[in-house]
Amino acid sequence: MAYIGNQPTDNFVTFATQNFTTSATSSYTLSHAVSNENEIALFINNVRQHPGSGKAYTASGTALTLSANTASTDVMYCIFLGRAIQSTVPATNSITNAMITDNTIESGKLFSTFKNGITIADTWRISANASGTGYLTANWERDDTYGNALIGTGMSESSGVFTFPSTGFYQINFGSRFTRDTATPYAVGQIEVTTNNSSYSAAASCVGNISTANHTNGLYVSYIFDVTSTSTHKVKFYMQTNDTAVTFDGNSSTNMTYAQFIRIGDT
Repeated sequence: MAYIGNQPTDNFVTFATQNFTTSATSSYTLSHAVSNENEIALFINNVRQHPGSGKAYTASGTALTLSANTASTDVMYCIFLGRAIQSTVPATNSITNAMITDNTIESGKLFSTFKNGITIADTWRISANASGTGYLTANWERDDTYGNALIGTGMSESSGVFTFPSTGFYQINFGSRFTRDTATPYAVGQIEVTTNNSSYSAAASCVGNISTANHTNGLYVSYIFDVTSTSTHKVKFYMQTNDTAVTFDGNSSTNMTYAQFIRIGDT
């Protein structure tokens, strides 16, 4: 048989259907939400019912209301006509990450207790004074006073070398209060990192000085470290001064010489 235009295909649209377990009631729950009763075709004992207020049935959302009770012996089913895409409700757990475009969900749509933005936050300090030039290898402890915050498992430390609990981008903050009994030109604090668990490089450095004897000064430095492997990417802290009389202050209840680690995102 000849056709004008494209030949019809053998494909047919299959509409979603729902079979009901009937009883002596006029109220039923639809498996898909609808805007109104005209979006479904309802059949009772294979007879199509008339939709609308004052007629056989009405529907709104998932509520289906009949004008009269059914019996447990009735056979009832409906066909969702798919008139509006808004009427389609995805099945539970059917939405995957691949179905959601980037930047679709705004922060205002997240629940008030959402915490997944930062999964690791940890603070360490030295509990006793250190002096001279070299790495800070002793007396490290986790901050445990005055309502300190620890998110996640936190860092681990061995002889001044810090290991990260998971990969990611980490902001590393390092600060020190230092003193000297006489005037000295400078004191240096450095964040040193390794990406091969062997050789360390100065990733960030800061200098402070004391121009008057018996005074106190401080230094602070920060670095964002891309930790792609927890076995090879590590960090430690180096202090340098031109005089061994400089003291880098440590305390067991106040952060004087300390390091903070905050995981700010995925690598």
